Amino acid sequence: MTLAARLADVDARIADAARSAGRDPAGITRIVVTKFHPPQLVEDLYGLGVRDVGENRQQELTAKSARLTGLDGLRWHFIGQGQTNKARAIRAVSSVVHSIDRDRLADALHAADPDGEPLDVLLQVNLTDDPRRGGVAPDGAARLAEHVTASCPSLRLRGVMAVAPLGEDPAPAFARLADVSSVVRGVAPDAAWISAGMTGDFAEAIAAGATHLRIGTAITGPRPPHD
Repeated sequence: MTLAARLADVDARIADAARSAGRDPAGITRIVVTKFHPPQLVEDLYGLGVRDVGENRQQELTAKSARLTGLDGLRWHFIGQGQTNKARAIRAVSSVVHSIDRDRLADALHAADPDGEPLDVLLQVNLTDDPRRGGVAPDGAARLAEHVTASCPSLRLRGVMAVAPLGEDPAPAFARLADVSSVVRGVAPDAAWISAGMTGDFAEAIAAGATHLRIGTAITGPRPPHD
């Protein structure tokens, strides 16, 4: 299957899932995750109409964005765990950061460019019982949202993000995320984005209200070997 065929197949499946959930497919943003793939793949995707791509690692995001400066309208989504000492580098090239999970990271991203163009951000929510996993606990999301909106004026809180727990039915997990989204909207009414759903569970995410999907291998093919 070619890249174009895989992209078309996934987009058709997204549209089918949206219609099955009584939703308009146009209200869903498909982000292609290009982790470990070369910059050429991003160029190829751009030629196929893709404008939203995601990266997990700051170094890879920085390197690819430096190589691909001529792709007008391309939006880089940082979807990995953020480190405060890399906040300046992340902010310098990201259109959206999906993974704010603590005050210090929000503060560092704000301090990186306090007077710059607003940076769209989402709160990463931990849907597991393991505190070592990335994300704020569901019952801490409202307080974190209050901190971002009150103390980080250069950040524009757009919603929430999560990964479904391994070994669990994704549908109830995404339902819990939708509940957290409602709580966050009580703090920031415009924070309506829900970033959820990957290659194996995007239909369940769409049914639960996801607005942004992070799709990797179903579109890109297997990831190449990496260090």
